[in-house]
Amino acid sequence: MARGAPSPADLRVIRELAARGVVVTASQLESWRRAGLLPRHRRRGLGRGRGTVVDVVEPVVVESAAALARHLRQGRDRRLAVLEWFAEAGMAVRPGAVQVPEPPVGAVRQALVWMLERSVSQRLVEFARSAAEAGEEGQDALYAAAGQLVAPRRGAANPALVRAALEAGEDVPVEVEGPESRGMVHLVAAIGLGVQEVGAEALAEAFAAFGMFGLTVEDWAQMLGAAERGEGPPVDWGLLERHADAVSVVRRARDEELVRARTVLLGLRWFYLLYVMHGLLMPDTPAQAALRQRIDEWGMFPFLDHVIAVSPSPGQFAESLAVCMEPPFDNLYEALMEQLAEDSGIFRIPGDETGAVGFGETWMRAMAELKKAGGR
Repeated sequence: MARGAPSPADLRVIRELAARGVVVTASQLESWRRAGLLPRHRRRGLGRGRGTVVDVVEPVVVESAAALARHLRQGRDRRLAVLEWFAEAGMAVRPGAVQVPEPPVGAVRQALVWMLERSVSQRLVEFARSAAEAGEEGQDALYAAAGQLVAPRRGAANPALVRAALEAGEDVPVEVEGPESRGMVHLVAAIGLGVQEVGAEALAEAFAAFGMFGLTVEDWAQMLGAAERGEGPPVDWGLLERHADAVSVVRRARDEELVRARTVLLGLRWFYLLYVMHGLLMPDTPAQAALRQRIDEWGMFPFLDHVIAVSPSPGQFAESLAVCMEPPFDNLYEALMEQLAEDSGIFRIPGDETGAVGFGETWMRAMAELKKAGGR
């Protein structure tokens, strides 16, 4: 074989991908191997002094190269492609589809850290820690910087209210006020300056703005105030500081914890979509209602609405993944999976023996009737 010429094994990979309409070159394959993203071909020894040979090109090599080719393009950072590949590898495999292999977990961790270090939330955490050493001027600078970096965000209106408005032919509430930037600023200040500098009242406002566990400002103020006065269970504020630093959380995580967080994130995204689609006249079933009830019991819809992105960018994916490493989200996912195991008839309308087909037809009729009635 001429120096620099593709190996027979690489030629087989190139031809197989070309048959799918995916174009890769031998130099790309070698570049991905040097970066630790593509497995090397497994070679078999021919005996003493006779060298080695590749008998079979393993599917993991072909599918890894296909994944990289899907997500990489000229001038794009490989770490973005790794994050998209990692998300894709966690998705359920459609019937007849090829299983997407896992990217090297070391590359995933590096990509997550790289992305999170550039996030607004991480920049604020680091700014807050440096501000703590600058006295009152540092505090003023922190609040000013946070006010500029944290953009106000609107959330989804409660799907039950949207559905009721559609069915009644009334104006549909499209959005609700999301957490004010001030709430985020209070949390950041507590991390950097200390809880005592912020106070229980401001933190109560911040937690309530995020819809945490469905508690009101008054609920949070009562609990935090009691803890502050020594009249209630103490609050481990160090936990807030440790987990607010998403970069450190990802660096400390074991490989299996990163994979678990992806499972939780993708699972919660599916449950969140079911909840939201209830507002778009999707036929309701006892199984769906039970899942919504679980989410409501945990008071987690506003929080899911803040964390879950339906079509996330790599940056959104990285931040949401770090959040889903926290126990409340893992526990919610487990509770919803248990409920799903109890009643899996998500798309089965009681009394309709046609199953998913009848479910889809019922939904289409409802949307057609809405359109006919002039609904938006």
